[in-house]
Amino acid sequence: MRKILVLFFLLIQSVWLFGQDQQLAYQYFRAGEYEKSAAVFETLLKKNKHNYAYLKYLIQCYQQTEQYDKATLIIEKNLGSSKNRNYLEIHLGYNYQLQHQQEKADKYYKKAIASIKKKSNQGYMIARTFQDCLLLDHALKAYERTMKMNPNANYNLQIARIYGEKGDLELMFNTYLDYLEKNKNNLKLVKSYLGKYISKDSHEKANVLFKKSVLKRLQSDPQNTWNQLLSWLFIQQTDYNKALIQEKALYKRNKSNLNSIFEIGKIAFNSADHFAAKQCFSYILANSNSSIDQLNSKLFLLQIQLAIAPNAAIIETKFQELFSQYGKTLSTLNVQMAYANYLTYIKNTPEKAREILQHTLRLQLNKFQVASIKLSLADIFVFTGNYNKALIYYTQVQSKLKNHVLAQHARFKIARTSYYKGDFKWAQSQLNILKKSTSQRISNDALDLNLLIIDNTAKDSIHTPLKIFAKAELLSFQNKNTESIQLLEQLIKEHKGHSIEDEALFKLGDLKVQEKNFEQAITYYSKLIAIDKTDILVDDAVYIIGNIYLNKLDNPAEAAKYFETIIFNYPSSIYLVEARKKYRKIRGDDIQ
Repeated sequence: MRKILVLFFLLIQSVWLFGQDQQLAYQYFRAGEYEKSAAVFETLLKKNKHNYAYLKYLIQCYQQTEQYDKATLIIEKNLGSSKNRNYLEIHLGYNYQLQHQQEKADKYYKKAIASIKKKSNQGYMIARTFQDCLLLDHALKAYERTMKMNPNANYNLQIARIYGEKGDLELMFNTYLDYLEKNKNNLKLVKSYLGKYISKDSHEKANVLFKKSVLKRLQSDPQNTWNQLLSWLFIQQTDYNKALIQEKALYKRNKSNLNSIFEIGKIAFNSADHFAAKQCFSYILANSNSSIDQLNSKLFLLQIQLAIAPNAAIIETKFQELFSQYGKTLSTLNVQMAYANYLTYIKNTPEKAREILQHTLRLQLNKFQVASIKLSLADIFVFTGNYNKALIYYTQVQSKLKNHVLAQHARFKIARTSYYKGDFKWAQSQLNILKKSTSQRISNDALDLNLLIIDNTAKDSIHTPLKIFAKAELLSFQNKNTESIQLLEQLIKEHKGHSIEDEALFKLGDLKVQEKNFEQAITYYSKLIAIDKTDILVDDAVYIIGNIYLNKLDNPAEAAKYFETIIFNYPSSIYLVEARKKYRKIRGDDIQ
């Protein structure tokens, strides 16, 4: 028994050491230390004579160090040991190509492609090897010949990717569409490949070519796949109304469910495209018999009305109608939470909202629903100034759902509450953890708040201006906008030239927009722009001013100047695509 255990231990140790060697070889290769990498791969290949990966990397190591003779010997040795490794002829040809002996190289490339006729099962490996050597035209020939020899083979995905690498977008798109003709279930996979080329800008060459290719198919052969792709394209371009048109066409053909339209509605709502969102949820209301669909659509339509024109009497009536029709049960949990938010942040009656949320905790909830309600309750405690109670609730959520996105939300809210209170060190300790959050939004919010603290504490040991700004942000969160504005104006007056001045001006602009005092908002944003045109907030301010002139002051000519500024002065701005769209539309040359 003892001997068996010793042998077992030695076996485990040898496997571990072998794994270490393999990792070391790849590590040397990635670092460009090809001689060291070759030495390890030589050892690995002796122990695993038929491991193609080791052989391929060893050949590349020799070629990188210009040891072409060694590469030739190892390739020929392996070619001679098997009749089914014609793909090695490509490596041999490429080895000659690197030595500027193109005729010899072409001879082996042709030989490899010709072998597909006799051994079509090797076609994929031969084409893949051409790709590895960046011989894309030869790879295309190999894939096409393999498909010709074997009608059941479908390498259109690989061919499309090669066209993409070559920059031939039209051929790439059409090849992906050819693939989908026979593999409709792989639509999600194809979208993931297409996503690398499609942008938000509908005028981009790739977007125009893709739309043209899909429309051509739709006209000649109407089928769901093409409508689904057009819908997906329009969503990428934030053209939610156009996406809805495609989804309506799909629904008319097959009235199975309205999930896709519901998803577009949610995306449009979260993107503040309230008109498109309203169209989606109104369509669901008119066509669905599902009580869940009806309830969710009515709730979204109510939230859209809240965002566009929050008439308190009408909103209150509609909430009560929903409760009267569907009750205050588990099925209306989202409605009850939305109503609590309305009572807190719109009607300024947080105590009534807290009672409603406390009541929902008595329902048969799962731990995630409990966490969501506790986060809302904690927010209300911050709103009313009960920070310690808020921190207790946030901490409960964070400890109960470790690593879940709700726990990350809770940690961010702990950091934000600590920031409001002026405890910047503790806030930063939480924010540093959130930099690697699985949620991009939380990660970005954490990074932004952390940078705000760093930028405004580095040269200021007392942190007075930042404490004033944090207090003003808290007052804004608590709907005390008048007090917040007064504090920010005092901050700018008493600490003019401090690094916090740009953030204070930007916040003042936002608060004036909330008050619908658009002219004053423009004044504050303009002051920010005048301080430093390279400031991180300037492109935000320029874009917002453009939107104010376009949507609030009915002055498209003035708006165009600001969108043009984004296009020419801030080409790396996140607003570039939207600014370009709006500029073109104002100018009258929108081709969509």
